[in-house]
Amino acid sequence: MLLIGLIAAASLPGFVQIPGGEHRPFYPPSPEQVLLPVQAFGMDITPVTNQEFLDFLQREPSWQDPPIILAEGRYLQSWASPTDLGALDPGAPVTDVSWHAARAYCQDRGGDLPTVTQWEFAADATQTQATGARQDPATLSLILDWYALQGSPGPVRQRSPNLHGLYDMHGLIWEWTLDFNSQLISSDAREAGDQDRVRFCGAGALDASDPEDYASFMRFAYRSSLTANATTSNLGFRCAYSR
Repeated sequence: MLLIGLIAAASLPGFVQIPGGEHRPFYPPSPEQVLLPVQAFGMDITPVTNQEFLDFLQREPSWQDPPIILAEGRYLQSWASPTDLGALDPGAPVTDVSWHAARAYCQDRGGDLPTVTQWEFAADATQTQATGARQDPATLSLILDWYALQGSPGPVRQRSPNLHGLYDMHGLIWEWTLDFNSQLISSDAREAGDQDRVRFCGAGALDASDPEDYASFMRFAYRSSLTANATTSNLGFRCAYSR
């Protein structure tokens, strides 16, 4: 099991505690495991903003210009420089950051990136219920509209939070997870010819718990396309923390 965080979320500002429970994964590990237990954890209320990441870079200058193995050439491409946001909104989520850089930020904060299970569990809350976002018409409409109209992200907290108090889990940016490529990509599995090969080749909905859940399928497919040094203009992150 991946261990998330070193300190309690309650001791830091900007976090909420997510109660534990059971999560129905989009890709169940097996036909017998349709529900996964999730222990309580802390999570950032919003995606990490440009200003917050700039503050980190000033504390940790080695991440101002990391080697290409840690962040490809488009790293922070919208900034005037690694120490200057230029015309960017300080309150908008930081994007064009790699998995390595995002994880370094979270570890600097005493946490780590959330696992896929943690992120999906937290994101399945609506404004009024702890689960059900994947079947909620309003949430699905928000996600699918965003898929069609993605552009430069605006500032965080422009919509109401979900029941956990988390803002912008959907409809603003994609977000890194700790095990982002664990669900769909396994080179050993593809070589062995098992079901992961089928997913990788474009029929991933076959193993999904809800094959009609296009919004979730696109999210998992997007994660599977990433490499750890990848940076894109609509991909950011938030951090998770142990109790």
